[in-house]
Amino acid sequence: MTHRTALRTRTFTESVIREMTRVARRHDAINLAQGFPDFPAPELLKEAACRAIRADVNQYAITWGTSALRAALTRKYREWYGMEIDPEREITVTCGATEAMAAVMLAVIDPGEEVVVLEPFYENYGPDAILCDAVPVFLPLEAPRFRLDPDRLRALVTPRTRAIVLNTPNNPSGRVFDAEEMAAVAEICRERDVLAITDEIYEHIVYEGEHIPMATLPGMRDRTIVVSGLSKTFSVTGWRIGTIVAPPPLNDAIRKVHDFLTVGAPAPLQEACAAGLNELGPAYYATMKRDYRERRDLLCAGLRECGFGCEPPQGAYYVMADFSALSDLNDVEFSRLLAREGGVAPVPGSSFHHRPQDGGHLVRFAFCKRTETLGAAVDRLRAFANRV
Repeated sequence: MTHRTALRTRTFTESVIREMTRVARRHDAINLAQGFPDFPAPELLKEAACRAIRADVNQYAITWGTSALRAALTRKYREWYGMEIDPEREITVTCGATEAMAAVMLAVIDPGEEVVVLEPFYENYGPDAILCDAVPVFLPLEAPRFRLDPDRLRALVTPRTRAIVLNTPNNPSGRVFDAEEMAAVAEICRERDVLAITDEIYEHIVYEGEHIPMATLPGMRDRTIVVSGLSKTFSVTGWRIGTIVAPPPLNDAIRKVHDFLTVGAPAPLQEACAAGLNELGPAYYATMKRDYRERRDLLCAGLRECGFGCEPPQGAYYVMADFSALSDLNDVEFSRLLAREGGVAPVPGSSFHHRPQDGGHLVRFAFCKRTETLGAAVDRLRAFANRV
């Protein structure tokens, strides 16, 4: 028998981020590759999950999300952003934002259409487009500011362009796109009749500027699909609770795809996330941002001391660092060396660029860790830098 695989699977690799987690485990390295916290989730959420399980909320939830979570999300979007959302027709709850993005693209993009992706990008967007038999088109943003040039974006949009993917706050660059940049993207979407697919999973982790939802801009409510979730906000990445907000005609198609991908997200964990949205007030979000800012500053200072070049991110919880002053290796070799010999695992920068050489001098570190973990990582990085 010939074990032939589909052609679409041969144009992208497995997740480099998850691969580096396995490398970290192999070498007992501190894992600053994958973006999951090593500190507890809020006690309120854990108790709510336990209550739901003990109350036998253990069977299938409504495919597009429990009533409690959709109601909590409706209130959240109204209170945070002034958006009025119909919980019955405009919300879909998914198994994480990763499934959300795949379901969105499969539902709204046809084979041969183009999807514009800003670069550096989260590694899923290109493969998601390819799985739709669509064509990802990349717009590189120049370090260190990673500012969006509207003219360059407009030049990439063709009659085949179906959507622009915008991730803000951005993983991996940490950029929080400002009002001028957001308005420029909105103008292009309106001019060219293009959808905006926005990944807003880090919406509450902002240090500089403000998070501006694309759907709140003039003329964009009916042409924006919002992807987000609770995993980063509540430090429950393993719970896999993603969310989609989309106009009803688009959401109907998204729900069909979601249904046949995963049926539904875990029912008791949806109830727990609803409790978090309802009961964790402004103090929780303020404390979360303060704590992440402290972690950001600790890691950035340590990286610069060790010879890495980096700028503090405006949002999310990652730092892109230039290691060229430390080594002539490429990013993949350096990442594996750092994990093996330095005891700290990053992500190679090439995984965030469509041309690997553009990230060949970069690595990404995640700082969603306890300060003790980050302090130990900096100590190991210092020892490594002194040896090379």
